[in-house]
Amino acid sequence: MTHGICNQSIVPMRADAAHKSEMVSQLLFGELFEIIQVQNEWLRIKTDYDQYNGWVLATQVQMLELMAFKSIKKQPLFLCNDLIGVLDGGMPFPVVLGSTLPNYDYKKCSVLDQHYHFHGEAISTPHKTISIANFVEHAMLYLNAPYLWGGRSPLGIDCSGFTQMVFKLAGIKLKRDAYLQAEEGNQILLLNETQPADLAFFENDEGRITHVGLLIGENKIIHASGKVRVDTIDHFGIYNDELKKYSHKLRIIKRMI
Repeated sequence: MTHGICNQSIVPMRADAAHKSEMVSQLLFGELFEIIQVQNEWLRIKTDYDQYNGWVLATQVQMLELMAFKSIKKQPLFLCNDLIGVLDGGMPFPVVLGSTLPNYDYKKCSVLDQHYHFHGEAISTPHKTISIANFVEHAMLYLNAPYLWGGRSPLGIDCSGFTQMVFKLAGIKLKRDAYLQAEEGNQILLLNETQPADLAFFENDEGRITHVGLLIGENKIIHASGKVRVDTIDHFGIYNDELKKYSHKLRIIKRMI
């Protein structure tokens, strides 16, 4: 077996082949990957969506032959558009916002010979027309989601996972980490020239980009810091309206669409 697919709700990807190792990202249901290395019960994988590397438990994913992988990949992309949807393949289980529904056909999807009925709302991507309002609408679905390093779901998400998932729901791929996302798009020089859905990137004291958020207009930004929250942004950075102080130093603004 050379490839695989996530067939559970959320599967942690770890830095090393150990349960206690740092979680660097997550696989959501229906996401595909390539197997790079096998070590006992662990698989080192490269995700098909964003080419991200990490270790997953072999028992938490479904391995695929290359032909089956290609067959699923060529199908139109449908995503769960509910905070929580339900898949029923004989035993119901939840899938979260942004999960992929492989081989989707009107409330039904499948992985190999396992067939599911989807109880929820699905959207197809990429959209024929991209609406800026949709970005803000999707971003707000994650509001108050707790911060989780490596997280990519409304149950726990980090800053770059948040922006990546908002863009995934619009059918636009972003890389996984903030500093990688900052390498994409076109730079916007002035804050008053920005528009909703532009991404703002922030640096630490060493000048490294470590944070990202999505502009939503009227000098407001939505970002994952403690939780997904809305704060004020100016040319200095993010001003935390609860703490009454700046929390992040602005480095660059990029337009991705």
